[in-house]
Amino acid sequence: MTETLPAQSEAHGAGESAGTDETTDAIADTEGVAVAETQADLRRTGINPDFWYPVAVAAKVRKGKTFAAKFAGERIALYRGESGAVYALEDRCAHRQVPLSMGVVEGDVLRCCYHAWAYRGNGRISQIPYLPKGAGRPPRGVRAYPVKEAYGFVFVFPGDPAKADTTPLPDLPQYSSPRHKTMRFSRTVDCHYSFMHENLLDMNHQFLHRGIVGRIQPKLLGYTSDPTSVEARYLFTHGGGKRNRGANLLAADGITGGNKPDVVTICTGYPYQTLQLVPEDAELPVFSLWVAYVPEDAEQRTNHVYGLLMIEKPPIPGALNLAWPLIRRFTEGVFAEDRMAVEAEQRAWDEQGEDCNHEVFPLILDVRDVLRSNGVPIGPSLCGGPAPCAGAASCGRTASCATTASRGRATP
Repeated sequence: MTETLPAQSEAHGAGESAGTDETTDAIADTEGVAVAETQADLRRTGINPDFWYPVAVAAKVRKGKTFAAKFAGERIALYRGESGAVYALEDRCAHRQVPLSMGVVEGDVLRCCYHAWAYRGNGRISQIPYLPKGAGRPPRGVRAYPVKEAYGFVFVFPGDPAKADTTPLPDLPQYSSPRHKTMRFSRTVDCHYSFMHENLLDMNHQFLHRGIVGRIQPKLLGYTSDPTSVEARYLFTHGGGKRNRGANLLAADGITGGNKPDVVTICTGYPYQTLQLVPEDAELPVFSLWVAYVPEDAEQRTNHVYGLLMIEKPPIPGALNLAWPLIRRFTEGVFAEDRMAVEAEQRAWDEQGEDCNHEVFPLILDVRDVLRSNGVPIGPSLCGGPAPCAGAASCGRTASCATTASRGRATP
């Protein structure tokens, strides 16, 4: 069921007075403690692997070359074969565990740099050059990930491979529209992915960006929530102060800027996030943002941000190309300030060992519920260290290995 909250009900959540008395406040405090005691710490919740996640910019996976990628502690070797197809394999040779990303691409086969074991794109071993006839049966190979190339990224499906065909990639019609030009982002941020969702969805933090956007006054118009998503609508009004020229150009206000209000819609639709800006007197967005936060380490305290900013072209031919450097500089400046804040949040969590903040904004409490209920427990990494690895026979370990069927990890 979708819950819709009107603007007046959120004003209290945003910190405005709601006229409650001391008794009501005391009850609320007691209820908050009870909820905190029963809910799992969101920062200890892993991202659900049963979705398509970008793990590389496609242009960086060159023909005949390998690329070392990561997903939540799992090392993945990407390579582009002679045919142009991209493959994704578990980044370890089944023989001595040397990373296959250090290997050599031959046609559409990946050969380990150490003893020259060769792997097909499906993870099966195609050749062991020195294996004598009659030798014992070798391992069948390593795990292969479902992989797709879209929107200038390489996506892998790290979860149950049986679900890959029925799980769609994100639908981004603006990306291929001739009316739009796309700016791509790929950055690492040292924090749990949930901090990123909260940062973008809670637009009450515009004070952080006062040196770039001036005095933005966000007003929450309302939001909806359901078990897999939270969508919020804000009215942005410029209250003065110096505004970056790139911000003016991105909002279609021209180089001199303007004071027209904008409606900004942000949605966490698990596991991705989107943002659209529509000038108050317009019907269509002047830009749309799609972003994915992909955990890199096993503890998921570092994530890689893959983003697409799709900007509508103005009527004047070539104008957007001229404005592009200014828009890029503006977006990088905003991102740098956001990264500073969320990494500080992560450091506080690391120091305190738990989530000690006191959230008062209802929609952030809702998005935390969405991320918590759709996430998975953070488990051991794949053959990545002291933790048990998956696929005992495949990796050559015995007692210390345990096959994790729910993650779709193959065994020989």
